[in-house]
Amino acid sequence: MKRSMTACLLAVLTLSACTRTTLPTQSRPHDTRSFKAVTPTFTALTGASIYQGVMPGLHGDAAYAIEVPATWNGQLIMYAHGYAGDGPDLKVQAPALRAYWLSLGYAWAASSYSANYYDVQAGVEDTNALANAFPTLTGRAKPTKTLIMGVSMGGHVAGAAVEKETAQTAKNRTTYAAAMPVCGVMDEDYEFQWLGDYTLAAAQLAGVGPKTFPQGSDTYRALLPDILGALFTSTTDPLWQENATQGAKLREIARHLTGGPRPAFELGFRAGYWQKAVLGTGGADGTITGILPRNIYGNATTTYRWTTGATPTAAETAFNAGLVRVTPAQDPNPTLTGKVRYLPRVNGEISVPVLTLHTTGDFYVPFKHQQLYRAAVTAAGNGGRLVQRAIRAAGHCEFTDPELVEGFNDLVKWEAGGAKPAGDDVTTPVVLADPNYGCTFTRGTRPGVDACPAN
Repeated sequence: MKRSMTACLLAVLTLSACTRTTLPTQSRPHDTRSFKAVTPTFTALTGASIYQGVMPGLHGDAAYAIEVPATWNGQLIMYAHGYAGDGPDLKVQAPALRAYWLSLGYAWAASSYSANYYDVQAGVEDTNALANAFPTLTGRAKPTKTLIMGVSMGGHVAGAAVEKETAQTAKNRTTYAAAMPVCGVMDEDYEFQWLGDYTLAAAQLAGVGPKTFPQGSDTYRALLPDILGALFTSTTDPLWQENATQGAKLREIARHLTGGPRPAFELGFRAGYWQKAVLGTGGADGTITGILPRNIYGNATTTYRWTTGATPTAAETAFNAGLVRVTPAQDPNPTLTGKVRYLPRVNGEISVPVLTLHTTGDFYVPFKHQQLYRAAVTAAGNGGRLVQRAIRAAGHCEFTDPELVEGFNDLVKWEAGGAKPAGDDVTTPVVLADPNYGCTFTRGTRPGVDACPAN
């Protein structure tokens, strides 16, 4: 659920009282960070022209690349990349569909963003700025239509880019005809709720749960070997194995927290690469490594379950009673003057077609993002503008080219006036629990995942 921590609504005070409760501007560690935009060195594909360089961005300079085919159809696709770590260099990432888009006559453009870390604010603002600068940077006409596609954190960028709040608050405003967020963070609160919940539950099950929050990353990392030893019989990549006691409980807690029973969940849970990525966030202070000024994480009302009965067992009740409980800070992700929030909102207030893809076993950006996004879009009265597709795979962003191509083609046909394409039900538990769930749009069988029935 979206959190609106407005003291005025809680207290029903006068306007002057509301003004007095406004939190002061607070600096962030992220404000002191500096980065270097690295000019791309892509080679243009046959028949295309490429433009690449550095331009001003929200946080500093950002690198960019633009590629235009000789037979340009007048349309532009903005590509938003995923999380690029916390290093100093800012690099442009080329889209997986680069050659395909050019073959159809589309131009594409991508920004490095002007900051690393989980800076979706820079992602939105710098991607929009690059879209707006396309005529100046290329000497071409303004695109007749601009679309946006993003992966992972870039899915958050693409989802937020077509939100009403972004359209009203962004420094750089761009109108997109359609959006395709894949493996995306589609609920900005939930992603960091998940990371906090999982790491706290793992430590508690291992008998070393913290008594205070934040625990501190260094303290948590020192305990991590003991946590792993208490929960897993093997942590040898690529697949870990949980033990039959506390590890099995952790697995079921994760299943509940990430969207319920569904194909490929257990394979995703055992994927060592993604376990390390999630567990590596433990001990954090809830500011998303300094992106927010205050703690966004809270678990005061969360009940952690590893059984499926109507009520918690005695063991679950004791487990929940022993966990440290945390309340988010007041207004951790405030509105800002002249630009989108530090963590741009995905409220479901969309006015253009959106098509998403998400793997069912994704452990890093869980499938539950799609459930929460569906709920938000439906609550905003925009359910008819959203199509979601489940892909039977365990990895984060583990898509085949045919899955991406089919999704893109269906989206652009829909946006151009065609019929709304088919999608998957992402919310009904009995549907998701079917062993064949996700077969409709999965193109290719992954190792470890049951093949779909032959047609």
